[in-house]
This record gives sequence, C-alpha cells and structure tokens, in this order.
Amino acid sequence: MLEAFALAILGAGGGPAYPGIAGHEPDAAAAARESAAIERATGELRKVAPQGGAYVAESNYFQRGWQRAFWGANAARLRGVKSAVDPRGLFSTHHGPGSEA
Repeated sequence: MLEAFALAILGAGGGPAYPGIAGHEPDAAAAARESAAIERATGELRKVAPQGGAYVAESNYFQRGWQRAFWGANAARLRGVKSAVDPRGLFSTHHGPGSEA
C-alpha cells in the first residue's frame, strides 16, 4: 500500500438470484460476460503493472499468483507461522497463508 501508485477497482454485480423462482433466476450468460470483461481489464492493468498486488478482502476469488499479490515478500514467513501455530490446518481461509495444502 505504501508503494502503490494507483487503486483500480473492477467488478460486476446484480440483484439476488434464486434458482427456480421466476424473475430471479441466475443469469449464467451475463455472469460469464461480466467475468470475461473483468479478466480483459485485469489483463490490461497487468501490462502496465505486472507485479501489482491485490487487496485480499476485496479481490478476485480466482486471483492468479495470489501468494505474491496478497502477501508479497511475507508469504513464506506467514506459511511458516501458520504451520507452527496450526499444524493440523484446523483454521483456513481461501487464499490465506498455508491454504495451498
């Protein structure tokens, strides 16, 4: 954050979706289009900032290279701490330290 030169927020959204309820069904085609558009925009940003990071709490669920993007140089140290404190892996979070296992 202290070295960041910009903040880019990419996203899409919609109202509640309920399978089987008329007028509220999920629109998979629209979701796929929106996801593809976000991926294209992300690709353009990566051209100018290939090593750019990401804010884990509001990031792409499918973030590539998430260890570096979220945790940077601290990733290996955090995996070590997680392993020492929680060797059985009781506590985990998507894209959190040690979640590779």
